Amino acid sequence: MSEEQKKTEEQKRTEEREAARELISNAEEIGTETAAAETTARDEDDENKGFRKYKIKDIVFLAIMAAAMLVTGCVMPFAGRIPVFGMTQLCLSLQFSVLPAIGLMKVRKAGSLLLMSLFAGVVLVFMDVIMFACLAFCALVAEAAVLLVFRGYRKDAACFFAAWIYFPLSMPFVYVWNLAISAEITGALNPWYVKAAMCAAVVALCCIGALVGVKIGREMRKSGALKK
Repeated sequence: MSEEQKKTEEQKRTEEREAARELISNAEEIGTETAAAETTARDEDDENKGFRKYKIKDIVFLAIMAAAMLVTGCVMPFAGRIPVFGMTQLCLSLQFSVLPAIGLMKVRKAGSLLLMSLFAGVVLVFMDVIMFACLAFCALVAEAAVLLVFRGYRKDAACFFAAWIYFPLSMPFVYVWNLAISAEITGALNPWYVKAAMCAAVVALCCIGALVGVKIGREMRKSGALKK
């Protein structure tokens, strides 16, 4: 075999090896793109579901929000001693609407609000069982309302709505409980206009708090702090 033939053979082998490498590289790229597309499709499908699985980071974030609610709610024992109906709710309205809104903006899954309430209630139950029952009741009603109206937390409006109505729902619950226990001490026998004014104030503050929480959630998402 002449030198020219050897060079030709070597060139053909080189071209074949390069072609094989290109084929393998293209196959890997196609496989990667297909896997990415499947993952995106699964994520989109998961987003459209009302009930989705929780990740460890979701539970940790909700627990942090619950802890923040407890820490900022340290005025609860003192406010509860003032014989004016709704004084405790008035003092806690902002933090118990801002923090749940942030939590829901991050973890947009059915049961998120209930989980935050249960995490907070685990601590409160040692102080008073009724506090645990009250938060659980408020969360259940708010979650049911969101599922009925919005079919989940995909929209920011759903997060706002849940955070807004969550704490005001404690007013009727506490009113009935106070009548059964000690109405004079708890302020359940205050004039009707005092109760109405306190209810309106709590609803207004929770509305403001929910708006602030949603706004903070949006800004944190833009900055990358609230990644899915």
